[in-house]
Amino acid sequence: MNAWTMRLLFNLYPPYLGTGIVVQHIAPDFRHIVVDMKLRFYNRNYVGTHFGGSLSAMTDPFYMLMVMKNLGSDYIVWDKFGTIDYRKPGRGRVRAEFRIDEPFLAEIREATAGGRKFEPTLAVDIVDEEGDVVSHTTRTLYIRRKRRKRVAEE
Repeated sequence: MNAWTMRLLFNLYPPYLGTGIVVQHIAPDFRHIVVDMKLRFYNRNYVGTHFGGSLSAMTDPFYMLMVMKNLGSDYIVWDKFGTIDYRKPGRGRVRAEFRIDEPFLAEIREATAGGRKFEPTLAVDIVDEEGDVVSHTTRTLYIRRKRRKRVAEE
């Protein structure tokens, strides 16, 4: 599936529609993704700032998707867990930018050679319109090369 179609599907995905999360950009090579969310009446918490669950949802599952698309079908990639450290109340529009690069992909290939698992932790900041960090989020992935099936000798 290409980046344009993937972006469209994310933006029609009911959990994202319900929180106001919008995928603004997916690079054709799936190495850069931009997600944002405006503060609306339906995604505010009791004190009028962004609901923490919506902020966390902004970071799921983008790193997993980016790694899957770049490594191909020979790898198993799961979003294992995430953490979120709230730094200041989120008001207005907030944004998260996800990036991966070739050195990181090479590190994965080397770490998973021979069938070993690799569990990197990637960070992303959710920032407000002034560029201040609203929350610092980490996502830990589980990555392993798929085991090849052995063909029975005849």
